[in-house]
Formats: sequence, structure tokens, C-alpha cells
Amino acid sequence: MTEDLQYKRVLLKLSGEALMGDQNYGISPKVVKRIAEEVKTVVEMGTQVCLVVGAGNIFRGMTGVASGFDRTSADHMGMLATVMNSLALQNALEQNGVDTRVQSAFPIASVCEPYIRRKAIRHMEKGRVVVFAAGTGNPFFTTDSAAALRAAEMNCDAILKGTQVDGVYNADPKLDPNAVKYDTLSYMDVLKNDLKVMDASAISLARENNIPILVFSIHEPGNFAKVLLGKGPHTKICN
Repeated sequence: MTEDLQYKRVLLKLSGEALMGDQNYGISPKVVKRIAEEVKTVVEMGTQVCLVVGAGNIFRGMTGVASGFDRTSADHMGMLATVMNSLALQNALEQNGVDTRVQSAFPIASVCEPYIRRKAIRHMEKGRVVVFAAGTGNPFFTTDSAAALRAAEMNCDAILKGTQVDGVYNADPKLDPNAVKYDTLSYMDVLKNDLKVMDASAISLARENNIPILVFSIHEPGNFAKVLLGKGPHTKICN
């Protein structure tokens, strides 16, 4: 099957909300287990995988700011929440027999490795999954920006954005039955039309490094592998 793979090394970006399932808060063990199974399938196909996960299921920095938190403190709290999500993914992946390493952008030596670029690449070359936690390590940057940054640093062939729907639409398909799905978009289309796929700095960074972004539904079983084979429903953003 490896000869059909269109991408050898990819970064999977997940929102924190993707881990909630039907819950209103926190981490659903059932959902995390299923995502781990999806990643395992892709690793067994021969693709090297790294991940970045958000924190919206636990704490969202901008919501904290709206409630009166200092922005820097709120963003640090959000980054710590991504470490919790990353450890949950690591646990689920290793229970599925996938060697996994969590690397944090700021040091938390007792629970995970510090981010070291060459070490992360070596892990992936050995078939391990690497989960990048704590965003970029800096306030005022989202986990979308962290995903684009790590994808560039890891020399990834693509960023796969796992979302709640099967691609990018011109309107919210859950609210508008006439919403039209895009098969392909340019980076500039996303920026000019403010399509909210990822934040503008992440799109710009992907554009500068010519890394395509594939937007697909993480909730459709088997979709991760199908998209890597060029078969599953998705929207491709590229030059």
C-alpha cells in the first residue's frame, strides 16, 4: 500500500474539541482511542506522523481573557492544557502498540521530553509518533501556528487538519443546507475570504514553505488513511 501514499511525513492537527466526543468538557476515552486507531493504521501504511492538539476541551486562552485573565497567563494555561491532551493521546497510542513521544515546547521534564528538532525527526524515522505539546511555547500564538511551525521544522509533506466536517465550505454546513464544499483552494483564497480554516499566521507560514493543508473530518472512521491515499473526502489548500 505504501506505493499509493501521496505523503511520506505528515502533521495531524486536532482541535481540543475533537477529543470531547459527546461530552461538554474534557477528554472522551472512547474518542481518543478511536483517533489512536486511525493514527496506528496510517503508521502501519508507512507514513511518519506527528501531531499537534489544541486545548479548547479544557481551557481556551481567549475565553480566559474575555473573563478577565491576563493574556499571557491565559495562554500559558492553555499551553499546559495541551500537555494534558498530548499525554492522553500518547497513552491511547501506546495502548494500541504505537511507540509515542510527547515533546513540550517548554520543559516539563518529569512527564515528557523537551522539544528538540533533530530528536523529533529521529523518532519519526524510527516509526514513532511524536506529539508536540505546549504550542510554540510562546503566548499570543495559537496551536494552529504551532502546527504550521512544527510541520515546517519537521519537513512534513502536508498538514492534515482534522475537523468536525469533511472539508472547507463557503458557509457552516450544519447551519446552511445550501453550503458549498470546496475541493481545492489557494492559500490566498483562504486569507482573502477569511475562511477560518486555520489562523492567518498559520496559513501564511504554510504558504511560505509550500506545505499543503488537507482539511477532513476526523470523526469519519478510516478518513485519515483515505485522505493520505487521495481517496477520502477533503479540501486541499495549496499554491
